[in-house]
Amino acid sequence: MTRPIDSHLAGGNRRSVAGFTPQHFGWAVERQVGVITLNRPERKNPLTFDSYAELRDLFRTLAYVDDVHAVVVQGAGGNFCSGGDVHEIIGPLTKMSMPDLLAFTRMTGDLVKAMRACPQPVVAAIDGVCAGAGAIVAMASDLRVGTSRSKVAFLFTRVGLAGCDMGACSILPRLIGQGRASELLYTGRALPGDEALAWGFYNRVVEPEALSAAAIDWAAELASGPSFGHAMTKRMLHQEWSMGVDEAIEAEAQAQAICMMTQDFHRAYHAFVGKQKPVFEGD
Repeated sequence: MTRPIDSHLAGGNRRSVAGFTPQHFGWAVERQVGVITLNRPERKNPLTFDSYAELRDLFRTLAYVDDVHAVVVQGAGGNFCSGGDVHEIIGPLTKMSMPDLLAFTRMTGDLVKAMRACPQPVVAAIDGVCAGAGAIVAMASDLRVGTSRSKVAFLFTRVGLAGCDMGACSILPRLIGQGRASELLYTGRALPGDEALAWGFYNRVVEPEALSAAAIDWAAELASGPSFGHAMTKRMLHQEWSMGVDEAIEAEAQAQAICMMTQDFHRAYHAFVGKQKPVFEGD
C-alpha cells in the first residue's frame, strides 16, 4: 500500500518522505536527492490516471519536507516516458463527457503546477522516447540532461489535439523561443538529443550509460547548496514571467533581503573568512 505522505503536514510541520512507497513509480532518496523512476519499461513508461495523481501529490508534498533538497525524474529501460497510456488513458478519454474530460485535463495540468511550485530543483534525465506528457514532464523540470539517441516529441497534434497541453504554449517558448516551440507544437516532430542541446532544451548531453549517475550527481551538487536560496531562485524564476523589469527588480530585492537573514548566508561569510568551503544546512 502507498504510505500517506501528506496526512501529517497540517500546520506547516516539516516531515521526511524517505520511507514513502508509491504504487505507480519508483522512489528513492540518496544524498538528499529524491529519485523518481517511471518504471513500466515494457510500455516505455507511460503515465496512467493513477500515476499522474500520485506524481502530483508527491510534488505537492515536497514543499513540506526537509530531507529532500533536489529531485531527479528518470525512466527505466532506456526510455523516459511515452506519454499517456493508449489503453489506460487515451481509450477511456474517447468515452468521457465534457465535465470528466475537463477534470482530467485540469488534473494533468496540476502535475505541472506542482512541479513548478515545489521548492526543490528538478532534474530530468532523458533517454530514448520522451513523448507527449513525457515531454511535458521534461519541460516542467528545472534542468534537463539528455542523450544523443533520445527523441523529444510534443505529439498532441499527431492525435488530433492542440499543442496547448499542460502549459506547453507558455513554458516551451520560454525555454527554446517562440519560433522553435511553434514548430514542435504544430508538427509534433521528434527533437533529437543533439538538436535539443543546441536549441537549449537540454542543458547537457551525456552517454546513455552515464545518464542516471550524471543526473543524480548534478542534483546532489545542487542539494549540497543553500536549499532556501535555491527555493527562492526557483520561485522568482517562475513568478517573474508575469512581471515587468521594475517589478522584478523590486521582487528580487525583497527576496534577497530575506535570504540575507538565513544562517546559510552567515555560514558562507564565516567560511569565506576562514578560507573554508561552506556547509549549508538550509536554515
